[in-house]
Amino acid sequence: MSMTMTKTYKIVFFDIDGTLVDEEKRIPPDAIEAIARLKESGVEPVIATGRAPYFFKELAEEAGIESWVCLNGAYVVYRGKVLFERTIPMSDLEKLVTLSASLNHPLVFEGKDAFYANRDGRHESVFDSIESLRVLQPLFDADFWKKEGVYQVFLHCESRDEHHYPDALPNLRFVRWHEKAMDVLTRTGSKAEGISALLAALGLRPEDAVAFGDGLNDKEMLELVGLGIAMGNAHPELLPYANYVTTRVDEGGVRNGLVHAGLL
Repeated sequence: MSMTMTKTYKIVFFDIDGTLVDEEKRIPPDAIEAIARLKESGVEPVIATGRAPYFFKELAEEAGIESWVCLNGAYVVYRGKVLFERTIPMSDLEKLVTLSASLNHPLVFEGKDAFYANRDGRHESVFDSIESLRVLQPLFDADFWKKEGVYQVFLHCESRDEHHYPDALPNLRFVRWHEKAMDVLTRTGSKAEGISALLAALGLRPEDAVAFGDGLNDKEMLELVGLGIAMGNAHPELLPYANYVTTRVDEGGVRNGLVHAGLL
């Protein structure tokens, strides 16, 4: 890239799983160093993840990142200030609860401060998918969705059963992240929606931004920004949305992508 290109990017968005962290959920030291150098140069690092804030607090601190677009764009925090929120309407949640119960598929409701399963006791699909995130298991409260805002839901079903949902629940969007779990969002919900809100608040344009991702929930984000970077370990379906494919997360992927962007 030319020297003029190195000055165009003001902000960089990083997915977490498979992007900032490896399969063991550890941030490679070279990624931590690269983000520190990014901050020193005046470029803002921001987490952009499907995870809820209580799933990545320590990771953000370790990476030195103070702002995030989380819950797949539904909750946006910039340096401690909430800039954007998107909750799922209660009428849609009620339909989801009814349909999933008829199919015997457990749900986990994600609020901004805590998450709750609608089944008591250990359920294999719930346990396995949440265990893969290396976080604590949810508490039980089948009626949590009636009490507080729900920003996202985990629907625990396998791919052979997911066809029951889209037509029956047209106001909702379903994105698989685990063989036994899907994210449930509002129909227009995506990381791109939250990123757009953050960029607008900061007076930045999408072309001022770089984004790194590896999963199916990163498509809209990579398509939105000026430079969309897919990790070397990315899902094959993400690659057409990327401007550049870097190396794997555990092979210097973040650092090499920032070098390509002219930011290191």
